[in-house]
Amino acid sequence: MTKMTLKIRFSLSMFAALALSACGAGTSIENEYVERPVETIYNSAHEELALGNYILATQEFDEVERQHPYSLWARRAMVMASYTYYLQNKYDEAIATARRFLALYPGNSQAPYAYYLTAMSHYERISDVGRDQRTTEFARLALQEVIRRYPDSDYARDARLKLDLTEDNLAGKEMSVGRFYLARREYAAAAIRFRQVIERYGRTSHVPEALHRLTEVYVSLGIPSDAQNAAAVLGYNFPDSPWYRDSYRILRERDLKPVKDQKSWISRAIDKVL
Repeated sequence: MTKMTLKIRFSLSMFAALALSACGAGTSIENEYVERPVETIYNSAHEELALGNYILATQEFDEVERQHPYSLWARRAMVMASYTYYLQNKYDEAIATARRFLALYPGNSQAPYAYYLTAMSHYERISDVGRDQRTTEFARLALQEVIRRYPDSDYARDARLKLDLTEDNLAGKEMSVGRFYLARREYAAAAIRFRQVIERYGRTSHVPEALHRLTEVYVSLGIPSDAQNAAAVLGYNFPDSPWYRDSYRILRERDLKPVKDQKSWISRAIDKVL
């Protein structure tokens, strides 16, 4: 539900309230509020959820908190409301509800699930590498938070799998920008992007190409020793990669050969992850 929709609904409800009050003393807007036992509301919410009526389920879970705000049921309902928002693809509402729960009950047994829901709500909105990756970065941080806080949980195991895809996406974006700079012969800017891939996303599938592109960049910048080192690290760790064959060809055309420098930043970065 968007903010505009919320405002419209609020305005309509206020209009309805004024109309009812104008009908006479015998009519009361309090008839809209029906107090029910907490178990009844909570079970009704679960029934709607089971039937796939996510909007009604969310309303009922919110009603639990509204009518019985200090009950144990209210804590459970808050997490379930976040879940039903998630099922409706209302990710902002899901995140906001989960964060509110964590702010109120940080030590609750449902806290791991609330952190996981937050991460999933970011993860589901990851876009392709041609678009802005701000949401992908949010997903990365949220997934890392789940892993850091609950490393032995099922949530952490799933988060690790999704983190790999998230980082691969972020690395893909860096590669795309780096290639753009390389094509424009802005070699220093390109080198920064390819270096980011190696240092920040060293476990992704983009590392071999990043090493090859650095070979290209360093040759173009007239730094043969760094080009030789990038190619050597590529050949040592990915000897069957077509990127290594391309790097080797570039060096041989200049009467150079791969030479690894164990003290270089490339070697240190690769050794940390491989």
